[in-house]
Amino acid sequence: MTTQLLAGFFLAVLVALAAFGARSLSRSGALAAALVGTVMFGIGGWRWAALLLTFFITSSALSRAFKTRKRGLSEKFSKGSQRDAGQVFGNGGLATFFAGLWFFFPGQIWVWAAFAASLAAVNADTWATELGVLNPHPPRLITSLEIVEKGTSGGISLIGTLAALAGSALIGGLAALLAPLTVSPWLAVWVTLAGFFGALFDSFLGATAQAIYFCPNCQKETERHPLHTCGAPTTLLRGWRWLDNDRVNFACALFAVLVVVILV
Repeated sequence: MTTQLLAGFFLAVLVALAAFGARSLSRSGALAAALVGTVMFGIGGWRWAALLLTFFITSSALSRAFKTRKRGLSEKFSKGSQRDAGQVFGNGGLATFFAGLWFFFPGQIWVWAAFAASLAAVNADTWATELGVLNPHPPRLITSLEIVEKGTSGGISLIGTLAALAGSALIGGLAALLAPLTVSPWLAVWVTLAGFFGALFDSFLGATAQAIYFCPNCQKETERHPLHTCGAPTTLLRGWRWLDNDRVNFACALFAVLVVVILV
């Protein structure tokens, strides 16, 4: 186990440094990714790391591919395309927990399913965010179907919803294919559904409980606080101040875990 942990540590550091060099991760994000990767590689093994890397590589690639289209939406989002420690743990913290739990409960299908579902949810959410900008029409708020601006928290669209399903299905399919034990073919369906529902729950929180602020200078809603992109201070418009986007992402993954545990 010691040898595997050391090997996992070096591999995780290499991946984190490469991502930092490619500007996909900030300095704090690279440190957090090294910790997450060490657990994935060192305790879980290559199968666990493969699912994590699938999420990270595809989400980073989509962020770069549609960076130009999202440029005008940067004022909406709380952070830029470089992931910091909060985003790394918000997206991968729960998956890391279950990878570590595998050491204590080896061979338990629910541990692997929960791990995969948490990644399926954040992958679905990321794909929906990145590809949703391609939708020709403005999104609608998930709670009321009211038309809102692109980038609005809680907004959903046809392309974004289909992207969420595809992103979840990718992880679900790999979870069934790479499972470290014999599993039912239905595992792919269970993980896909759990991840998709997790992404929808993310949108629901974005429309209801997530902290959304208002810039009096630009007269626009934003996730940014305490300063907007224009430099003006923002004030709380709705939601719970402590529930930022990183915590919403964690809740998205947690909801998917609860769903898949029920299904399995």
